[in-house]
Amino acid sequence: MLKLRELTIVQSREELAHFPEGKVLINTIYAYSYVVAQQDDTFKKALVECDYLMPDGAGIVKACRWLRAKSQPKERIAGWDLFSFEMSRLNSKMKECKNERMKKGKVMFLGSSEKVLSLIRERAAKDYPCLEVVTYSPPYKSEFSDEDNKAMIKAINEADPDLLWIGMTAPKQENWTYKHWDELDIHCHCGTIGAVFDFYAGTVKRAPLWWQEHSLEWLYRLLMEPRRMWRRYIIGNTQFLYYIYKERKNKA
Repeated sequence: MLKLRELTIVQSREELAHFPEGKVLINTIYAYSYVVAQQDDTFKKALVECDYLMPDGAGIVKACRWLRAKSQPKERIAGWDLFSFEMSRLNSKMKECKNERMKKGKVMFLGSSEKVLSLIRERAAKDYPCLEVVTYSPPYKSEFSDEDNKAMIKAINEADPDLLWIGMTAPKQENWTYKHWDELDIHCHCGTIGAVFDFYAGTVKRAPLWWQEHSLEWLYRLLMEPRRMWRRYIIGNTQFLYYIYKERKNKA
């Protein structure tokens, strides 16, 4: 069983600025991923063994307090927060690109569809002019073949990015990155940020700020996409409460 009280979780957004340079894997945990990890051993390992784990959900923050967990995050840190911070930091670092002789920073997006990736490239060119965006859209299938995996690994290694984003929905993205982490010859931060690809591309609307500030982003997504999200947020949230209660009850 994945025990929330034993996880090392990022405490606040301020910590993002102190992540070390080099090859660093950053994942997020929220109510549904906590539930899924109870039955998915690879996913559990991916969350436990990554370099940094961010609390992407008010439920996780509150549960850590209730469980008196080892980590006591002060706030929710969404995948979008990580994305915005890392992109802005790299863009600022590469502002010297105004001199045409200077190289731009390279950011790679692996995942999603060509349509979404095209929109990301278009928006990023305006938002982050000092960054070069490269993309790779893997085949849409439940499991990748050995050839698929080799092609993705090759694409990443050849791109040699300064920042890598993986977006294939959870737990697929975390499991894939965990399994192939040692094969990635990169020296940069890598974040598994799922829905952020769609948010940034504009193909899925993120909840307005009021909903985010009142920990209701999950409800907004449920109202916007009830057929796709009802299982995650209605059944998943119920299971989350059950597992948290079970963890508290069995606390040694």
